[in-house]
Order: sequence, then C-alpha cells, then structure tokens
Amino acid sequence: MRWRCRQGIMALMKKVVLTAIVLLLLIIATTGVVFYGKGVRLSFNNGKADLSSTGLLDATSSPDGAQVFINGHLTTATDSQVNLSPGTYEVKIFKQGYFPWEKKVNIDKGVVTKADALLFPKAPKLESITNLGVNNPVIDPTHTKIAYTVSTQDIKKNGIYILDSTNRPILTLQGSSSQIADNTTAFFSSAMLAWAPDGSELTASISAQGALSTYVLRPNTFNDDPSDVTATLQSIKSSWLKIKTDRDKSQMNNLPSKARGMVKANFKIIAFSPDETKVLYSASTSANLPVVITPPLIGTNSTPQERSIKKGSIYVYDVKEDRNYLIKEGFNEATQLLEWLPDSAHLIYVHDKNIDIMDYDGTNSIKVYAGPFLDKYVFPWTDTSRIVILTDLGNSDSPANLYTISLK
Repeated sequence: MRWRCRQGIMALMKKVVLTAIVLLLLIIATTGVVFYGKGVRLSFNNGKADLSSTGLLDATSSPDGAQVFINGHLTTATDSQVNLSPGTYEVKIFKQGYFPWEKKVNIDKGVVTKADALLFPKAPKLESITNLGVNNPVIDPTHTKIAYTVSTQDIKKNGIYILDSTNRPILTLQGSSSQIADNTTAFFSSAMLAWAPDGSELTASISAQGALSTYVLRPNTFNDDPSDVTATLQSIKSSWLKIKTDRDKSQMNNLPSKARGMVKANFKIIAFSPDETKVLYSASTSANLPVVITPPLIGTNSTPQERSIKKGSIYVYDVKEDRNYLIKEGFNEATQLLEWLPDSAHLIYVHDKNIDIMDYDGTNSIKVYAGPFLDKYVFPWTDTSRIVILTDLGNSDSPANLYTISLK
C-alpha cells in the first residue's frame, strides 16, 4: 500500500515538474519573440554571448514587390523587415516602370520604423470617363460625387449630371455618371452648382434676363419637379452654414485639448485629412508652435519638422505625433491648389499647369501629369487609385471632358 502511494506521489511530482518546464519554455519563447520584435539580437563576440539591441525597418510599397536599397545597396524587397543598427539611413524603394521613393530614415533601438511607399507609374493611363462635354464640375464634401453640367446635346440630354466614384461599372467608368435634371424645367445646362456641406443636396443657380433663379436638387435621383428656392435662398444658406459650423466645431473638439488652443491661435485651416489625424493649414501668424506631447513619441516620422512657422506659408500638422511639416512657401490660392488624397498620407499639388503628388510631410514630390487640363479642376478618386481632371486635350474646338489619370 505504501509502495503504491509512493508511486502516486512520484507520478504527481513528475507532472508538476513537466508542467513547470513547459510553462518556463513558453515564457522564454514569448519573451524571445517580444525582444526579437523590438530588435534585440543574440550575437557572439570572442566566444562570448552579446545581447545587442538594434531596430527594425519595416519596408512596404504599393504596388508590392519593389526593391529596397539601404545606403545605395540592394538589401531586400518590400513587405519585409530589416534589422539595422541605430542610426540614419538613406532608403530608396524602386520598382521598374515607377518613380522611386526616397527618404532619410532614423533607426532607434527596439523600435520598428516604417518606410511605406506609394509608387506612381512613369506612364500613367489616361482614360475618358465622360463624352458629352463637361462644364464647371464641383466635387461634394465627401469626395465621392462630382456634379457638372452638359450643354452640347439636345434638350433631354443637356442638364445636370452626377459622377459617382463609388460606382464600379464592369467595362468602362463612363457608366459612373447619371443625369439628375434636364432642360425641360429650366435651363440647367447653364447653372452654377454648389453642394450642401453634408453632400445631401445641391443648388443650381441660373441667370436669365438679369434675374437669378435657384433650385435645390437631390443628387441620387432624377428631379422631375425641382424645388425653386429663390425666395428662401438666404434661409437655405443659413442652414448650410450651421451644418458647416457644427462640422468644423466637431473636428476642432476632436483635437487634444492642448493642440486645440494652438490650432485656433495659429492655423487658417485649409482641410483636415479624411481620417482627421492631420491638418493642412496656412499659418495665420508667425509663431513658434509649443510642444504638445511630452516626452516626444518614439518611432515617429523622421522627416525634420518645422515648428517655427511663417505667416502665409503652408504646413501639415500631424495631430497623433505632434509634428509639423513645411509644405510650401509663397502659396497662391488663386492659381494653385492643395488637397488631400483619400488615404490621408498624400497631398495633390496643382501649380503651373502641372499636377504633383507628395507625401504629407512634403517629401517625395512627384510630377504625375504635365499635359493639358483646365484651371484647377483636379479631383481625387475615392480609393486613391486615380485622379480626375477636366481637359479638352489641347483641342479648343473639342468640348472638355473628365478624364482619369491612373496612380497605380
């Protein structure tokens, strides 16, 4: 009986020891994975183990499969991580047929630093998405719909159209447009259009015989009997202003309290990024921006920032990282345009009949189009795959139409 009891105790002790060993191995493995992710590597120096801390470069690109050069040496391909000693490195991401992406990147101990490159084709595809002739296109506040007028067709085809960039026609993007008003009720082909701040409706203002008439239209259906709001236009403008004011107030209140005062005092806001984590602005005064986040975050964008701002210059302030970047000095709103791409990581810059796209910190400015286009009619596509321009392709005898320029 004692012998059996002793055997039971020994078996139980073996189970306890085995369980403890398994748990210890799991802890060691988990710790190893954590330290590996932080860049810690075990090396041997003169026969002695050396636990040295490095950093990781996480290189990604769109499209993927690009080459990654570090300090001029082909090191890996994108969608991979490279273990590097702390320091500053010249990183170039390159793919045949695309403009290269280049940046100085700081690597810190135990920190994963991202190098995320959106590569633009050297020979982008130009595709017509309208064919009836387009006048005065305007994009809605959600950047999903473009309203425009057509005046080159018959009474039924002339009028107001909506191009919806969220539509996905199978064969051609020309199927993305739909007519919402023709010229049977009013001369809508000559209307000037304006969107409500929430994109729910738009006004069409028509001048005839010295008088101005304004109608409200719904963008998602054909308007058989559009509402004439000429007499109540001021009330509509007041309600739209309230919507815009409430939206602007909400965006401002979403800022951290310390950043809110700084933004109100120094920024003339051009636009929040679509994800509301960054602010594109013109400096309303010359000032030194206070540090909002202390101590500074690690692993942030290593592009040098500029906290001494000059009145009238254009900047981007990164709310999450509390970093400020100079974009342009001497910006002319009358002839130039700056707006966000939907990915919140890039800006469109229209100037001197050129269209550039740059990273949000002002680096990697690439001229993606230098052909003919009209005025500042340049719009981003919803998924960042292309931009839309208004052009007659240099033929003044031909009506202008909307074209897309592929970015991927």
